[in-house]
Amino acid sequence: MKEVKRILAIFLLAVFCASALTACGESPAVSDSAKSGETVETKEPLKEGTSEEVVEQENITINFWHHYSAQSPENETLMNVLIPKFESENPGIEVNAVSHEWADLHDKILISAKSETLPDVARLDAAWIPEFNKMGVLVALDQEMNDFNEVSQGLLESAMETVQIDNSYYGLALNTNTKILFYNKKALEEAGVSVPTTMDEFIATTKKISGTNEAGQQIWGYSEPALSGWNLCPFIWSFGGNLTNPEQTKASGYINSDETINAIEMFAELYNANAITGWNSGDIPMTDGFGTGRYLMILEGPWKIAEMAGAYPDFEYGTAMMPAGNGGSASVLGGEDISMFNTANKETSWKFMKFMTSEYAQVEMSKCGQIPVSKKALENDIVKQADFAPFLEAIKVAKSRPTVASWSEIDNELNSAVTAVVNNQKTAKEAMDELALKVDKLLSE
Repeated sequence: MKEVKRILAIFLLAVFCASALTACGESPAVSDSAKSGETVETKEPLKEGTSEEVVEQENITINFWHHYSAQSPENETLMNVLIPKFESENPGIEVNAVSHEWADLHDKILISAKSETLPDVARLDAAWIPEFNKMGVLVALDQEMNDFNEVSQGLLESAMETVQIDNSYYGLALNTNTKILFYNKKALEEAGVSVPTTMDEFIATTKKISGTNEAGQQIWGYSEPALSGWNLCPFIWSFGGNLTNPEQTKASGYINSDETINAIEMFAELYNANAITGWNSGDIPMTDGFGTGRYLMILEGPWKIAEMAGAYPDFEYGTAMMPAGNGGSASVLGGEDISMFNTANKETSWKFMKFMTSEYAQVEMSKCGQIPVSKKALENDIVKQADFAPFLEAIKVAKSRPTVASWSEIDNELNSAVTAVVNNQKTAKEAMDELALKVDKLLSE
């Protein structure tokens, strides 16, 4: 009996050791580094018949709001070229781009700031930066990003001034622009008039080439799509007027000066002579009106070249500088910036911002009529072949709209005042005197 128990004990010990060896065989070998205290990643054993388990990292989504028109070449390039390129270079990062109308984007950001539902980054009109900065929703990039100086030095200094407030930078310049005169070559030749180079010539030419065509359709000598500062400032400045004093602290004596009033009276005069239009609901869109010969002159930016090439490739037009008045030839400095909001995923948002200002992205957008701010892109052969020369010349004498936090409110008040004038509800002096007091108050708040 004792012999049986001894054999049974030996058998059980053998089974136990075999089991222990099998278990040890399924465990990872302990590396030298693990012995020294480093953590070693291990994998759980897979069940029989299953494949190796792959743990996927959750993607990070960047919400990017912009005001590229949904059907525009710029938006097509963004969605079909730039974003796929960025995502392929940055696995695990996705970009959710949302298009808004220009005015809607501004209002959407104001509403979203109150509800803390802002996007990560947005393409902003340069004139909005002071307003949003005053709200405290923008990231000071030079204070947050270690390589900001390196990135910003690759962009045009003049364009970067639009994001600088109190020695800090609240975005990166994305593109720059200004407006020049586009004119219908054939129409001006048939009318026997030269391209206007002065304000007096502009007024006379606009009246002379307006009327009706052979089909009995109304023809307007000039079209302006709105009566905001972006549209009016080139005329106000060229007439010798201003909106504020140089310090941007006072409007009285400037926005209601004789020179500014003369510019507004010109708009009313030409509108009542049926020589200009474009800002009324139901008016022909600018590109269609110009391309079909219903509008004979327009003041527009570099994007119009791509728009005309796409919609009216055979249409012949010329370009010229803004007609000069007592204040010389002065167009408006435009452009957009890309800014980050303080609720953003900063690391991934910064990667996207750097990509959008890279030579590659800037060159691709230049094909849609966007003037690059990247110094490398401006030296690229593709950009050099684009017809940006007239705009780059005009930028030299272009001026910025007031860089004040209350600009959007001032702009709305300006629009309302001038609308009342062209509709003969008020004289230009009455409207601008009232406007001066309102703007003074806004500037002091």
